[in-house]
Amino acid sequence: MKFRTKKTGTRLMTRPEEGKNPSRGVFTRRALLLMAAQGAVLGTLAQRLYGLQVRDGSHYARLAENNRLSKRFFAPPRGRITDRFGIAVAANKVNWRALLLAEVTNDLPGTLERFSQLVPLEPRDTARIERELRHKRRFIPIMLRDFLSWDDMARLELNMPSLPGVLIDVGTTRVYPFGPLLAHVVGYVAPPSEKDVAGDAELALPGMRVGRSGIEQTQDQGLRGQVGSVEMEVNAVGRIMAELDRDEGRPGNEIALTLDSGLQQQVLGRIADQSASAVVMDCRNGEVLAMVSNPSFDPSLFDSGVSQAQWVEWTNNSQTPLINKAVSGLYPPGSTFKPAVAMAALRAGTLSPTDRINCPGYIDVGGTRFHCWSRYGHGSLTLKQGLKFSCDVFFYEVARRTGMDPIAMTSHQFGLGAPLDIELPHVRQGLIPTPQWRRAHGHHWNGGDTIVSGIGQGFMQVTPLQLATYASRIASGRDVQPHLVRAVGGRLGDMAGLDHAGPMANMPDHFLNAIREGMYAVVNEESGTAPKARLAIPGVQMAGKTGSAQVRRVSRAMRESGHFNSANLPWEYRPHALFICFAPYDAPRYAAAVVVEHGNAGAEVAAPLARDIMTDTLMRDPVNHKESPGQEVAQADVDQG
Repeated sequence: MKFRTKKTGTRLMTRPEEGKNPSRGVFTRRALLLMAAQGAVLGTLAQRLYGLQVRDGSHYARLAENNRLSKRFFAPPRGRITDRFGIAVAANKVNWRALLLAEVTNDLPGTLERFSQLVPLEPRDTARIERELRHKRRFIPIMLRDFLSWDDMARLELNMPSLPGVLIDVGTTRVYPFGPLLAHVVGYVAPPSEKDVAGDAELALPGMRVGRSGIEQTQDQGLRGQVGSVEMEVNAVGRIMAELDRDEGRPGNEIALTLDSGLQQQVLGRIADQSASAVVMDCRNGEVLAMVSNPSFDPSLFDSGVSQAQWVEWTNNSQTPLINKAVSGLYPPGSTFKPAVAMAALRAGTLSPTDRINCPGYIDVGGTRFHCWSRYGHGSLTLKQGLKFSCDVFFYEVARRTGMDPIAMTSHQFGLGAPLDIELPHVRQGLIPTPQWRRAHGHHWNGGDTIVSGIGQGFMQVTPLQLATYASRIASGRDVQPHLVRAVGGRLGDMAGLDHAGPMANMPDHFLNAIREGMYAVVNEESGTAPKARLAIPGVQMAGKTGSAQVRRVSRAMRESGHFNSANLPWEYRPHALFICFAPYDAPRYAAAVVVEHGNAGAEVAAPLARDIMTDTLMRDPVNHKESPGQEVAQADVDQG
């Protein structure tokens, strides 16, 4: 059989040979390539899935969890400060605030713009927020506004979906219920500076405060407490859905002071509007019961920021309201220094209690005449009479006999011109000059320097706290150390008892008794210099010593004119008025020192003021009470727990 071929154009089609398929090889190669490609893809996917689920599974699980959770740290409540009876003198008040978590929002400018439309921000707030955004880590909340009103909170809550990263939080504000009354002792807090934050990152948290003065500063670490944290569930836009876990941290320690806030009020009431300071101590253990420096300031202003106008007013005030005069004010001790000169002479053997020194009204040393305050003189005097009449010539001569070095050494033992380790900042040491000190400053020490030092003038500088310590050590004969902290966290300090202070070295009782008798005569005997200091409490006597410290030299011609009266000088040129005392005389419990700046005469101004302060102290007798013996003190709305 023959096949016929079919001609189709120029191409001939022939019937394929039976049993052969030419496309089969092509299909097989394509299938293999496709299978290889699929295998490679599946392998890559498998490798990727292995990486995601096995090798890096925990990492991505954490990332996913972090998208759902937000952990925020918050400042703990700052520890309260109380007086000796548990009355709060520094506490916390709750306030509502708006915070921003930068890590939760991707549009910080937009969020801040929408927030400011709802709750207007002051220019200084805006500048602060921008500064904190630059310097703080994104997970640390930033304060947008504090002290929110209910209307502010309502507007924010209503618009929370458009404010990613913004949350309303409850915080605390430091409040001082007694205001200026205890400002110098308790101190104040302020927002931390960039330097503070660089040293301690926790200070960057909203609400953290740093003590800048007083007990707030010296006890700052213990008052801060331990930072807490809260873990929250958030949605995709950062809105809080639920609180999952909370660690409250640890509140700061409560600090109990030795002060009696009621007595402090009474002392300030006695001082009234005078530029003055006063310190009352338990002369047996050094507890400071009252420490007043007037004028004062409102410490609460520093928590939110002091205005420029207020700061200028304070710094331009000649009576220095920002300075704690009790520990930082330096004054010549004047005649209050005479008991220390007497003790130095008794110890050196250059004077005995029965020795007599004649006062004609002046003494001539090295061609210079030094006058007594009495131009007619006091005649022949013993030590007791020299203290009773506060005779300058008597102590000129005692100082000349004894020399400055023994006087300085004894003064330091009494606490004058020596460091006192009390729990306050900026405590000044003062100065009891010596020939060595004078030479170190390039000058010669001469006999006249010793003479004027004998009556507490010249280069001498002491603080009211040192004067109160001095009076306490004379009264008790013990090396008492002034202190303000009575208990920390409920535990009494080592100095809370009466047995920690030992006797002062080389100051025998019979020497101390000779000085005490002279100070008793100052107040209680006829012709003493401080009859106005006599107590009106039946059966209770007080011993003391007056002092008038010159701030301007009075020339010989002015003294001998017979017409000089320092009370007629401008206020800033008048002498300071001083008085130190202790009571009861036969069993001393309390000592006090009063300094009235430019008060002119210690006997006329400081002595009656000290009498009233000591009367208030004895009538309250705070060291023998467990609860406040006085009137109720007005309290602010503060957290008392």
